[in-house]
Amino acid sequence: MSTRRIKAGIIGCGNISGIYLKNGSLFESYEVVACADIDLTRAEAKAQEYGIRALTVEGLLADPEIEIVINLTIPAVHATVCLQALEAGKHVYVEKPLAVTREDGRRIVELAERKGLRVGSAPDTFLGGGIQTCRRLIDEGAIGTPIAATGFMMSRGHEHWHPDPQFYYEPGGGPLFDMGPYYLTALVALLGPIRRVTGSARITFPQRTVSSKPKAGTVIDVKTPTHVAGVMDFAGGPIATLVTSFDIMAGTNLPNIEIYGSAGSLRVPDPNTFGGPVYLRPAGTNEWTEVPLTHGYAVNSRGIGVADMASAILEGRPHRASGALAYHVLDAMHGFHEASAEGRHVELESECETPEPLAADSKL
Repeated sequence: MSTRRIKAGIIGCGNISGIYLKNGSLFESYEVVACADIDLTRAEAKAQEYGIRALTVEGLLADPEIEIVINLTIPAVHATVCLQALEAGKHVYVEKPLAVTREDGRRIVELAERKGLRVGSAPDTFLGGGIQTCRRLIDEGAIGTPIAATGFMMSRGHEHWHPDPQFYYEPGGGPLFDMGPYYLTALVALLGPIRRVTGSARITFPQRTVSSKPKAGTVIDVKTPTHVAGVMDFAGGPIATLVTSFDIMAGTNLPNIEIYGSAGSLRVPDPNTFGGPVYLRPAGTNEWTEVPLTHGYAVNSRGIGVADMASAILEGRPHRASGALAYHVLDAMHGFHEASAEGRHVELESECETPEPLAADSKL
């Protein structure tokens, strides 16, 4: 590993920025040196808290010291900020989803390729110790040949806890675009790319009333599906089911992700976390057995995708949480919505490489 640490700047100082700023000092390949927000007072507050510089968005993009822009804005402006960063000659890493539309996602990936720059995208939870342990088990044949998988993200919606939940009910939000990237990215990291999808989607409640402060009582018009049930055919053969919902008012006991193989089954931990537990059930047995994690980064390690991208830039290798992977996930999510609206299977136009597993002793 190079001893140089690439300097990064954050655009967007909302809720998620705190963990990126906190974790920025944990990695060897990059450091966060500045932050910006359209509300400069928010940037100044974060800068003071973490001992970095507060800049305007324009100032951060023009700063020659900053090589990577970490884009933590709301989904509606992900593409705008990513394209601005690339035009400014910066590599960019963006929170999920890559963009709201396929067209914008393609523009980001294509511009980066033309300029010889990197695009990375959350989620990076698949690089945590939990899912990397699952990847090792699959690669070592612990469940034989993967045949099928199921995934469930079932909740009652964000208006009960989030301070400003409206954008979760706009296009680019909903349970699929908000939480689906964690599940889809994990499944692609474990099973490879997706060939085609189908599914059904609905808006169950046309309006939602916020009960969280400071906007309690605000009524939100819902403009994106809040319950999506999808089926995926993977290029390598497995078939998976994924259900994401903001309409489950009384809870559920369903697992997050399970993968079923010819020689056993694997229970994958919550893909919105980095650790375990991981459970294995070999064929012919009646019990699930917890498997010790084989990899590190099992605590909240958001920013590991930036660290891997920075390390890849220094080492001249592909990075794992890539723009191609993020675009493939975006393509699949739109495919679920289109399949429901049009009553058909949707063949995905995108392809991506299965991300390389991390070594058990990786230090990023």
